[in-house]
Amino acid sequence: MGGKEEVVVSRLDSNMQFPRTKLSRFRLRPNNSPVRGKRSKSKLHKKKARDPSPTEMSVDPWAGTQDQAAAEHAHSTHTPPPSQDQEQHPDELCLDSFWSEVETIRQGSGYTDLDCTRRDSRQSEEGEQEEQWLADAGLSNLISEDSEDVDNAVLLSTLTRTQAEAVQRRLDSYTLSLRKRNKPPPRDVRDIFHSPIAQTLLPESQHSEDTAQNSMASVAKTPLSAVTPEHQRGAPKEEFFFTDVAYCEQAVIFLKQAKLPQNNSQRRKEDGTLPRVICPKCRLGVTRIQDLSHADMKKVRQLALIDMTALSDLLELEVKRHKTGKRKIPESTLFGVPLATLLENDQKMKPNTSTPLFMQALLSFLEKKGVDSEGILRVPGSQSRIKLLQQNLETNFYSGQVSWDEVSPNDAAALLKKFIRELPAPLLTAEYLNTFSAVRDITELKQKLHMLNLLILLLPEPNRNTLKALLEFLSKVVSREKRNRMNLWAVATIMAPNLFLHKAVPSRLTEGAEKGQAEKAADVMRLLIRYQDLLWTIPNFLMSQVRKLNENSNRRYQFYDRRIKNLLRKIHTDSRDKPDKNTSEPRRTVKIQVGDLESDTMEFQLNISSRASDLLSQFHRQFLRSPDNGKGKMRRNGSVVYPDCALYEVGGNIGEHCLDPDTHLLDLYNSNPGGEWFIKMKPNASRGL
Repeated sequence: MGGKEEVVVSRLDSNMQFPRTKLSRFRLRPNNSPVRGKRSKSKLHKKKARDPSPTEMSVDPWAGTQDQAAAEHAHSTHTPPPSQDQEQHPDELCLDSFWSEVETIRQGSGYTDLDCTRRDSRQSEEGEQEEQWLADAGLSNLISEDSEDVDNAVLLSTLTRTQAEAVQRRLDSYTLSLRKRNKPPPRDVRDIFHSPIAQTLLPESQHSEDTAQNSMASVAKTPLSAVTPEHQRGAPKEEFFFTDVAYCEQAVIFLKQAKLPQNNSQRRKEDGTLPRVICPKCRLGVTRIQDLSHADMKKVRQLALIDMTALSDLLELEVKRHKTGKRKIPESTLFGVPLATLLENDQKMKPNTSTPLFMQALLSFLEKKGVDSEGILRVPGSQSRIKLLQQNLETNFYSGQVSWDEVSPNDAAALLKKFIRELPAPLLTAEYLNTFSAVRDITELKQKLHMLNLLILLLPEPNRNTLKALLEFLSKVVSREKRNRMNLWAVATIMAPNLFLHKAVPSRLTEGAEKGQAEKAADVMRLLIRYQDLLWTIPNFLMSQVRKLNENSNRRYQFYDRRIKNLLRKIHTDSRDKPDKNTSEPRRTVKIQVGDLESDTMEFQLNISSRASDLLSQFHRQFLRSPDNGKGKMRRNGSVVYPDCALYEVGGNIGEHCLDPDTHLLDLYNSNPGGEWFIKMKPNASRGL
C-alpha cells in the first residue's frame, strides 16, 4: 500500500446554519453555568463503522509522515507495531535532555533566575484584564458610555449561549472591579439583547435554536460507553475532529456525557499514544489561515478569543495574561530584536516575506546539512564557535558575506534555539504563553487540540508564521528519525523549554515533580509538531460566525428607525433575499485577474457536483491550453507548467476567501449569493504570465 491512507466519513451538511440561540431570551447568569460545578473529564469517542453511502466522501486524515510510514509498513509486512514504551512516554535520555536544556537556559544571558523574572512582567490591575479582554474581543463598546445598541448587537448576535455566558462573566467581573473603585458600572449586556435594534438583527431565531440542536446531535449521538478500548481492539487509534459546532459547546456536551453513570465505569485513561485525527471535510471545503483577508482574520481572532475563553472556563484553566515590561532593545541586527521589527526590516528587501530572512537561511541550512545529523538539536555545539558564528552573522548576514560551508549543524541548531529564546517577547506571546502551557493540564486529546487551534488563531501574524516555519522544520527532523535518532518525543522534550520558558514571563514549568512536568510540557510540544496542519485551519463554526457577522454589519442600520422598520416588516416578512436552494442550475460569470487576462471573464454552469477544481480545469483548457498563446511556460523536458491560480469569493458575506479546490460551488452560491468569483494568482505563486 503506498501513499496516504484514506478513510470514509460522513459529509457534514454544508447548508447547515451556525447554531445560535434567541438572544432576547438569554438569562446570562454566571451561576447557571456549568463552570461552577466540579470539572468532569470528558471521554473522546469514535464513530461507529458503517457502510458508505453515495453522500459520503473520502478525506485524508490529519496524520504526520510517521503515521503514514507506519501504516504502510504494517500493511506490507504485517510486523508488530513499535514498542509502546517508546511511543507513549519519553525515555530517560529525553528527560535528561529536557532538564539539561532548562539548565542551559538558566545559565544563559538574562536567565540566571527564572523564578524571579516577575520583575520583567506584571499582572494587570484589577479590572484591567477584563477591559483588555473586551477590547481584544471587539466588545469594548459594551463598557463605553456613548456606545449604541447596534454596535454591540452586531457581534453579540453571532455568539452561542456558552460564548455569551463567557462575555457576561467578564462584564460581571469588570463591573465588580468598578464598584470597588467607586466608578459607575456599564450597562448590563441583557439590556442590549432586549433592545429593538438587537431584535432586528436576529430574525428567525427560533429556527436557529432548532438548527443548533440538530448540529450538536451530530457530535453527541454516539454514547461514550460505546467506545471500545484500543488495546482490546488492537487497531490504530482514530479520532474524529468536528468543527461545525463551537468548541465550547462541544465541551458542554462531553462534560454532560461524562457525568452519566454508564460512562464512568468504562472510561479509560489516555495512554499517551497519538491517534490519527480525521477531520470530515464539509461541502464548503477547508479554510486555512492564509486563505482569508486581513479584515476577516481580525474577526476570526475576536471570535476565537471568546470561544477560547468560554472553553477555558468550562475546563477551569487559568488564562490570566501577562504584559511584558519595557526592556532595552539591544543594539543588534538579528538577536534580541522584536519579531515584528525584524520582519518589517526584512520586507524592505523582500516585500512578500512572512518569516525573518535570517531564520529562513538558518532553517534552509539545517534542512540540507542537519536533519540527518545524529542527535541534531540535542547534541550541544561548541560555545566558542557559536559565539563567533553569531558575531559573524550579526555583522555580515545582510551583506551576503556569510559562508555556511564550514558551519557545524550542531552549532547552527544551538543558534536557532538561542534566536528563539532571545526574542524580547515569547514566540507564543506574553499574553498567551501561560495558556499554551496550561493545555498540558487538559485530559482529553480532542479538547487539547481545540484549545491549541484557537490559540494559534490568536497569535499575531509574524509569530504565527515564524512558529509554523519552525514546526515544519521539526517535523522534517522527526521524519528522518532512522538517521538522526531523534523521534517525536526527543524533539519535543528538547524544544519545549525553548518555547515555554522566557525571561519576560514567569513560568510554572519547572515546578513540581520533574518527570511529570517535563512530560506534560513535551506533550504540548509534540501536539504542535504532529497536528500542525490541522491547527492552522479555521474551524467551520468560526467561518459561519464571520459570515453572519458580515451580514449583520452590512444591514446594521437598515432598520435603525423604528417607523421604517415597522413599515418594511409589513412589506417583507424577511428582509434577506435568499435564492431557492438547488431549484435550478445557474450560470456564474467568473472574473479573471491573471497576468494579461485582467479584463477577461468566463461563464461556468453550476450543478450539484461542480467543484472549484472543475472551474479551474475549464479555465486552463479555455485560456492556458498551450504555451503557444504565451500563457504557459515550456520546461526543458518539454512539459508545460501553468501559473498557480486559485478561485476566490469576494464580497457578500465575506471579504476575500481563497477557496479549497474541493469546494462545492452550488453550495457556495447558496451560502453567499451576493459574492463575486475571481480567478487570481496565489500570493506565493511565481510571477510569470
